[in-house]
Amino acid sequence: MSAMRRKLGTALAAVLALALVAGCGQKQDGGAGQNQPSQTGGEQQGQQYTIGLAISTLNNPFFVDLQKGAEEAAKAAGVKLVVSDAQDDTAKQVSDIEDLITQKVDVLIINPTDSDAVVPAVEAANQAGIPVITVDRGANGGKVVAHVASDNVAGGKMAGELIVQLLGGKGKVIELEGIPGTSAARDRGKGFHEAVDPVEGIEVVAKQPADFDRAKGMQVMENLLQAHPDVDAVFAHNDEMALGAIEALKAAGKTGVIVVGFDATEDARKAVEAGEMAATVAQKPAEMGKIAVETALKVLKGEQVPEFIPVSLELVKK
Repeated sequence: MSAMRRKLGTALAAVLALALVAGCGQKQDGGAGQNQPSQTGGEQQGQQYTIGLAISTLNNPFFVDLQKGAEEAAKAAGVKLVVSDAQDDTAKQVSDIEDLITQKVDVLIINPTDSDAVVPAVEAANQAGIPVITVDRGANGGKVVAHVASDNVAGGKMAGELIVQLLGGKGKVIELEGIPGTSAARDRGKGFHEAVDPVEGIEVVAKQPADFDRAKGMQVMENLLQAHPDVDAVFAHNDEMALGAIEALKAAGKTGVIVVGFDATEDARKAVEAGEMAATVAQKPAEMGKIAVETALKVLKGEQVPEFIPVSLELVKK
């Protein structure tokens, strides 16, 4: 009996040990299951959203900064950001947006190449039930829940007032315009003319689009200098065109011409410090991208957002 009891006791101990191991295993799995879902669930809660960002061009430091700001905000929120680069091609941007709609993004953030040409794409997103937010440049149609941008009219006016001040209220000015049809070009030009047109001694002798592009800015400025060699100041709707204008002025041996840009890109700030550019109107593109993504998340959560969300401006001078 003693031997039998010992055998039964050994068998029972083995069974209990196996049960205990199994029980511990279940408890560990259960513990992991309780912790992991909260982590995964948190990730899923963020990752369940996909935001589409359609940018006009990444061949411009301003929009590269805008993209970076959007990416940082998306990463912080744990959402997926899909970026497309239209390369300043309106047809490509419409196609890019159609692709994003097909991918069933939850929100579309659009930086239009052309405020009119983008309208059918905005309307297509509306029909698909995808909220649209515009950034820096607006859309002239379709339903947009929010527009994130600097006050471009105010910025253009700041530039114009500075030129009037630096010229002492008298002089000839050339205006390099942005891409025709964009809200940024329209609004910056409007603000500029609000400042200079009432001043009797200021004459805008020429204005011509250079499409926000440095090389075109240089080319257009070279051509305009042939007709207006006695120009006193240049207002460019963005820094890239202003920097192109500076190169044209250097090539023509022109000194003392006041050049004011818009955007406060790194190259423009360097030009201001070097005394080559009088000033640039500082926007905050990274902040725009960040706010656009944060606004998209608010929209997805059902929160009310303002139709226009302004981003502050400042005048950068030496």
